Amino acid sequence: MEAFLISAGAVALAEIGDKTQLLALTLTARFRRPVPIILGILAATVANHLLAALVGFHGADIIDRIGGQQVLRWIVGVSFIAMAAWTLIPDKLDDDLAGKDKAPRYGVFATTLVSFFLVEMGDKTQIATVALAARFHDIFGVTAGTTLGMMLANVPVVILAGLAAQRLPLRLTRTVAALLFAALGAAALIGYP
Repeated sequence: MEAFLISAGAVALAEIGDKTQLLALTLTARFRRPVPIILGILAATVANHLLAALVGFHGADIIDRIGGQQVLRWIVGVSFIAMAAWTLIPDKLDDDLAGKDKAPRYGVFATTLVSFFLVEMGDKTQIATVALAARFHDIFGVTAGTTLGMMLANVPVVILAGLAAQRLPLRLTRTVAALLFAALGAAALIGYP
């Protein structure tokens, strides 16, 4: 349960102002079809974060066998501290992802699914999922938690069509998320379970 709750909280905070949230806003403004957009975000996030959790889980086992728990603890701790710093940097949606105002070729769901999956590749929340799975050694708890965090951050944007994104104090949410990642990194470095 700890892995689920920490993963959900960390990703929900880190996702505010992230490029995937901007993508949700763009897709909603462009297509005005919230249900397929929300379902596309959910499917893309489950697939992406499950793969990331598998990498973190099995990567932790490999590192543990090669270098021992001490090396794994340092890698996870430094990764979380790096995530804290990265979280403080605002994201911008790439112009090529915003697209033109024409109808999607493969439908709103498929467009959202592919867009979110690709945008999430190498994103801070995907890397956080790898680190969380390595830290907690729990594929499903971390995947469920990070997916919930993504949905908590993105569904209101889709439903409110940008109203929530304009009113949230982005600097404060980024700072809180950075502090959470830094605390997780410090806890890993000092060996807190």
